[in-house]
Amino acid sequence: MTQSHPRIRVRRAGIARALYEAVRPARLLLVVKTMLAVGLAWMIAPHMPGVTDEYPYYAPLGALVSMYPTLMGSAKSSFQTLLGLATGIGLATIIVITVGPTWWTIPLVVGVGVLLSGTGWFGAGREYIPMAALFVLIIGGQNADDYSLGYLTQTAVGVVIGLLVNFVIAPAPLTMAAAGRVEAFREQLAQHLHDIGSAVSESWPPEHEQWAEDATSLADTSAELRAALAEADESRRGNPRAKGHRSRMQQSHAQLAALDRIAHLIRDISDEIADTIWERPAGIALDPALPEPLSAACHAVADVIAQGDASSADDHRARGEAARAIRLLLETVDDRTIDVRRSMGPGVLTAMHLRRILILSGAPSSTE
Repeated sequence: MTQSHPRIRVRRAGIARALYEAVRPARLLLVVKTMLAVGLAWMIAPHMPGVTDEYPYYAPLGALVSMYPTLMGSAKSSFQTLLGLATGIGLATIIVITVGPTWWTIPLVVGVGVLLSGTGWFGAGREYIPMAALFVLIIGGQNADDYSLGYLTQTAVGVVIGLLVNFVIAPAPLTMAAAGRVEAFREQLAQHLHDIGSAVSESWPPEHEQWAEDATSLADTSAELRAALAEADESRRGNPRAKGHRSRMQQSHAQLAALDRIAHLIRDISDEIADTIWERPAGIALDPALPEPLSAACHAVADVIAQGDASSADDHRARGEAARAIRLLLETVDDRTIDVRRSMGPGVLTAMHLRRILILSGAPSSTE
């Protein structure tokens, strides 16, 4: 059976990850809360006093824009949206009370709105500046005053309803999900180092190239995890369900910092060995005596990375085996360097990096 192309595998993995993100519990809870907020806003909007009851359709819109996965995100987005709407309505009001809407004032006020939206002052509400101004001038027409009042008031009603729903049914902090992704990254790094160890122990040169292709994804994964941890930190702010999650987040940040440095070292090992295998300009020949101890050291250090708990008995045993494997690799490098009177290239760099990885793999436990 032929193997699928790497790009196809990456695309399939991306689709699967996107589908998982769409149906995970936190996302489904947001869906339910959004439906509830929109429904309540639509029920309440027609009962608003004065002329505002003539524009009930803006209340569900306000509820929709206020629903974010985090409480602070919802509050911030809601404030920015209302600020953007008020600014756009203000621009339109200036036109109404001066020259009035014409063929040139309408595009002018839209242009000013787009200009203001680029300042960065309005965040999520930046797109509503030109839109609100345009709606007031075109849809409001002769009733621009009533329309502006109804537009802003009903949107605010929806925003308030959305915020209340989001607070009463507070979203779970994303702490555990972020911690789980950090642990998955640890397993990914361990597996990648195992793949390198397997590659160098195959018939030379190695036939499998997937380990070298996968190395480029490590930096992307690290960046995604930093964003996930930042989102998890945001999910704790103002959240009554976030009590006791602070220490777990501190541990996750410490773990990711160490894993990020380990990933950099593993990529360096992968690139150096790939240069040697495919005889790239930066490659240095690997002595025939080195693949076996180099492979054993990679596997041993990968086992330490996978442990994740530097205080366990299994970790102590794995760490001792890894230290011995690295020492044997260094002894082989030293012996062969003396015998052939030249540097062993990838063997030297790999031994140095594996020793550093072994030290870094125990760093997070010191922060607890």
